[in-house]
Amino acid sequence: MKILLVFDFDNTIIDDNSDTWIVQCAPEKKLPLELKDSYKKGFWTEFMGRVFKYLGDEGVREDEMKRAMISMPFTPGMVELLNFIRKNKNKFDCIIISDSNSVFIDWVLEATNFHDVFDSNGHLTVEKHHTHSCTRCPQNLCKNVVLVEFVGEQLQQGVNYTRIVYIGDGGNDVCPVTFLKKNDIAMPRKGYALQKTLYRMCQNLEPMQSSVVSWSSGVEIISYLQFLIKE
Repeated sequence: MKILLVFDFDNTIIDDNSDTWIVQCAPEKKLPLELKDSYKKGFWTEFMGRVFKYLGDEGVREDEMKRAMISMPFTPGMVELLNFIRKNKNKFDCIIISDSNSVFIDWVLEATNFHDVFDSNGHLTVEKHHTHSCTRCPQNLCKNVVLVEFVGEQLQQGVNYTRIVYIGDGGNDVCPVTFLKKNDIAMPRKGYALQKTLYRMCQNLEPMQSSVVSWSSGVEIISYLQFLIKE
């Protein structure tokens, strides 16, 4: 029986936001004001669609975007963490649930040879067709719905996890974390929205079953995972 490791991508695996990083490819490395102002809360995917159209219209080629993407820095200690997981693949299954562009994630994982760390169905990025009725998540993605579906599909194939460890940073990681069970662990990045929200929930005595262990470097996550697999 394995532990399931669930990762966010932006500001968790990589130390930036891949969607805003791509703006480096735009003329003068910035977007026109009217395009920037066209963003509406909860409609990030549609906004990024317009950004890609603009980049294409400006003659930005795929290889330029790829070069920009693979220059993004990893979060401190993340390379060590992914290498640790690779060496212990008999103990962990590993997935990414992210609303980042799936092509960007592929480029980064391929360029850094980390594709094999994640499960064969790779990362569960979800395009516009993903529909859900969750009121606290953006329209294009409820990470909890995706996680529950993945765990359910694995169960049908006879794969049952001893626990889930959820490693993330952002506001859209709050939903899946609040659905974790008693044996599971939420690992929010220190100083980011997920940690602040969980702290506030704790102060308000809002119910949450999982343990919470904060981190600022992937090396701290390694120490915690070593502790878990020794249990």
